[in-house]
Amino acid sequence: MKAAVITFPGSNCDRDLAVAFERAGAEVARVWHKDAALPAGTDVVAVPGGFSFGDYLRCGAIAARSPVAAAVRAHAERGGYVLGICNGFQVLTEMGLLPGALLRNATLRYVCKALALRVATSDSAFTSGWARGARVTIPIAHHDGNYTIDAEGLARLGAEDRIAFTYVENPNGATADIAGILSANRRVLGMMPHPERMAENPHGGTDGSVLFRSLMGALALA
Repeated sequence: MKAAVITFPGSNCDRDLAVAFERAGAEVARVWHKDAALPAGTDVVAVPGGFSFGDYLRCGAIAARSPVAAAVRAHAERGGYVLGICNGFQVLTEMGLLPGALLRNATLRYVCKALALRVATSDSAFTSGWARGARVTIPIAHHDGNYTIDAEGLARLGAEDRIAFTYVENPNGATADIAGILSANRRVLGMMPHPERMAENPHGGTDGSVLFRSLMGALALA
């Protein structure tokens, strides 16, 4: 299985993400934001955390208009898997691949800590390794993680079982405690917490590794 990890100016979690995929058994290619195409045979595109283009304009807004963005969008439209973490989640909403927006934390403060999440659905390639309702520990590190969506959009996410993760204790004011959501075809996941930072024992736990193993297992069966 082949994973393509995108790097933008200001990305700072791309190597961590590549390592997490490699440990799960993926062949990883590193893709620069100016590349117009993804490597042949790419199964999953991973958009990492960080501060792409210094978070100017809106977080993820410039990255969503970089040359590689068209290839990522086309990959998603073909039914390919896409994972966006933290700044990557912001980029995916700016691309229009996921609904809603990530706003400034309600506290107006940067938050960096490990915290508890609930797995809101196990019905996706990303979350099938957990039982619905499982409690896991994953770190966050963001200033603009306040997921916001209107009432109609929230109702749709709930009705279609597209809320992937929720916070046990909301750290940023996110609507309905949402920490991660899925696209309509369930093949695009955006989440603010960093599973790649809780994927090895030296990290203090391995809860995040389940996501990468789940996705690799789903790709192996495809």
